[in-house]
Amino acid sequence: MIHVIIPHTKEENPRLEEVLAYALEGRDWERIEDPKDLQKVMKEEAAPSLLFAVSLPRSGDAPAWRTFIADCLTYPHTLEGAVGAVIVDGAGELFTKSLARELIFAANYAGCAFPGKPLVEARGDLYNFNTAAKIRGVDNFEAYLEAARALVTKLEQGIPAAAGEGRRNVLMIHASSRATSNSLLLWEMVKKGLGDRAEVTEISIRDGAIVDCRGCGFETCRHFGEKGDCFYGGLVVEQVYPAILACDALVLICPNYNDAVGASLTAMFNRLTALFYNNDFSAKKIFALVVSGYSGGELLAEQVIGAMCLNKGFALPPHFAMLETANDPRSILERDGVEDRAAAMAARLLR
Repeated sequence: MIHVIIPHTKEENPRLEEVLAYALEGRDWERIEDPKDLQKVMKEEAAPSLLFAVSLPRSGDAPAWRTFIADCLTYPHTLEGAVGAVIVDGAGELFTKSLARELIFAANYAGCAFPGKPLVEARGDLYNFNTAAKIRGVDNFEAYLEAARALVTKLEQGIPAAAGEGRRNVLMIHASSRATSNSLLLWEMVKKGLGDRAEVTEISIRDGAIVDCRGCGFETCRHFGEKGDCFYGGLVVEQVYPAILACDALVLICPNYNDAVGASLTAMFNRLTALFYNNDFSAKKIFALVVSGYSGGELLAEQVIGAMCLNKGFALPPHFAMLETANDPRSILERDGVEDRAAAMAARLLR
C-alpha cells in the first residue's frame, strides 16, 4: 500500500492529479488529505510507504505543508520506520527544490527514510525536463509522467540492504583542524560508540587537497568515470573514489561556515559526478555531523540532502544528521547530553 499525502487546498492542480493517476496506475494506494490521518497509518503499519505530493503555487506559499513540517519538527519520531518519496509540482519556476529539501529534512527528522534520488520536481513550464525528454525521445510532460512512475516503483522497492554481513564499513570525510575542531571532537564521540563493530576509514581533504570541478562536458566526465577516474585526478581519484565505492556509510563532518558547507566539501560533491555516472550508490547511506557556532545547522543538513541524496543517489537513513551548537574550542564537550546523542548516532550508523 502506498499512502499519498496530498493536503486538501482550495486551488486544484489538474496536472499533478494526472501525473499521480499515471504513476499509481495498477497499484494499491490511498489518498490522505488530512496529514493527521497519517498517524493512524503509522500505528497500523511497521514500514509504510509515503508519497508526499506537493502542489506549489507560484508564490511558493504552501500553508498545509508548513503545518506538516512544523509537526515533524515538533514530534521527532512520528514517522519512525516509514520510507518516503516526494513529487513537487510548481506553478512557477521557484521554490520547488527548496521546499522539497525542507520537507525531506523535516520528515527525516521525524524518522522517515528516503531512497537515493527520492524527488521528482516539475517547474511550471517543465523546462527542467528538457534533457530527460531528449534522451527518451518524448515531450517534457511525458518525461515527467515517466519520472513519477519510476519514483513510485523506487518507493515500493525501498532502500537496498548493504552488501555482505559483519562489520560495517564506515567512511568519514572532513576538512577540519584537529587542534581546534569541535566537529572532530564530536566525531570521536560517535566513533567511540562504533567500537569494533565497524571498520572506519578517515580522509582529510583539508588545505587545498582537492581541486574543484571545472565543468567538463558530459561525455568527457562519463569517460573518465568509467575507469573510476576524473580529468583532474589528485586526492579525489586516489583516495576518495575507492573509499566511497568500498563503504556502507559515509559520514560528512560539516562545521558551519557562514551558513554553508565548507569549500572543500562542496568541491568534493562536485567531483563525485564522474563516479556517480557509472556506479549505483543506492545501498550506501549518508550521514552528517553538523556543528554551528550559533545557529543554522539545518541549512547545512539540507545542502547535504540536496547534494548527496537528491543528486548523487545516496540513501537517507532516519535521523541522518546530528546537529549541535558549540562555539569556543572544545566547548562541544560541555553540551548537556551530547555523549548520549553521539551514542545514538553511532547506533544509527551500525543499523
